[in-house]
Amino acid sequence: MKHPFHHHPHRMRASDFGDAAGGGHTRRGGGGRIFSHGGLRFVLLHLIGEKASHGYELIKQIEERLGGSYSPSPGTVYPTLTLLEEQGYLQGQSADAGGRKSYAITEGGRAFLEENRSTVDAMLARLNGGVDGAGARGGRPPQVMRAIENLKLAMRMRLSREALTPEQANAFAAVLDHAAQQLERI
Repeated sequence: MKHPFHHHPHRMRASDFGDAAGGGHTRRGGGGRIFSHGGLRFVLLHLIGEKASHGYELIKQIEERLGGSYSPSPGTVYPTLTLLEEQGYLQGQSADAGGRKSYAITEGGRAFLEENRSTVDAMLARLNGGVDGAGARGGRPPQVMRAIENLKLAMRMRLSREALTPEQANAFAAVLDHAAQQLERI
């Protein structure tokens, strides 16, 4: 079977990036994908175009821009970086003291980003605003997102243990009702 990226040694099309090739998603709290159809590649190229980086830095940048709600897995990021390097869009640089290889964008990578500007812009809009456009930069401060995730985790953990008695269920509901009432007053 011919590999889908071998149509031209140094050209990739947006359509080359199917789900199996780089959507990569580790979303805390579940939910949809942030970068479907290989959009993560465009984001990585863009971020490296801003500043040469290694994989861990890129993972952290994406996570920070999304207020901690999404972190691409190393198992997705590193193969994506390798593929982009093989295609001539990135150039690997010598490893740092920690053994991490850094990447810089090539002229071919910059041209590829420009050729796919509308896709790149759509992926950056997701990166800067989350799936629903109202992420950390859309009015949801990181400390609020952290608190929401903590509450969801605490609820899941308690509900995964033994079944609630009627008294415990009433107390559980009362805590949530009280929190909702307090939030309405802010």
